[in-house]
Amino acid sequence: MLRIQVGATDSYDEATSQFVEQGGITLELEHSLVSLSKWEATFEKPFLGNKSKTSEEIFTYVKCMLISREVPEDLLHKLSEQNFKEINEYIDAKMTATWFSDQPGAPRTREVITAELIYYWMTVFNIPFECEHWHLNRLFTLIRICNVKQAKPKKMSRAEISARNREINEQRKAQMGTKG
Repeated sequence: MLRIQVGATDSYDEATSQFVEQGGITLELEHSLVSLSKWEATFEKPFLGNKSKTSEEIFTYVKCMLISREVPEDLLHKLSEQNFKEINEYIDAKMTATWFSDQPGAPRTREVITAELIYYWMTVFNIPFECEHWHLNRLFTLIRICNVKQAKPKKMSRAEISARNREINEQRKAQMGTKG
């Protein structure tokens, strides 16, 4: 969850000789499958992908991300460039310690990813629907792990087996201090 302070004004407190923020509200935002679903229901098109979005679409997504209740819309119009930078960094954050070593030349899917497809993956992999509130990148990582763990192991070619055996033999020779 991301918390952002919006609408605060700076004033000078003469008693402490410091600037202090007054007023404003703390917004709580969540980049999740729920917010993605709300946005796609509004615009009836996929949110994820390389297509650029209008300022109205971006603003609507921020509204869909809101967890805070009853936030006046005029207050949302006070979001600064710095606020949007923080929101984008939060959306792009990995949110997990898991990493994958992608095989070179591995095929990439061009499938259009929508909220319903993600819910389908959750159903296939028996991922509880409570995870729809997780950060979206974390949910994607869990789905990818489920996919990798359920996939049949790839058979190695003769060349790959030979290369692996040569590497193991070189390591053993180095450890034993022999020439072969």
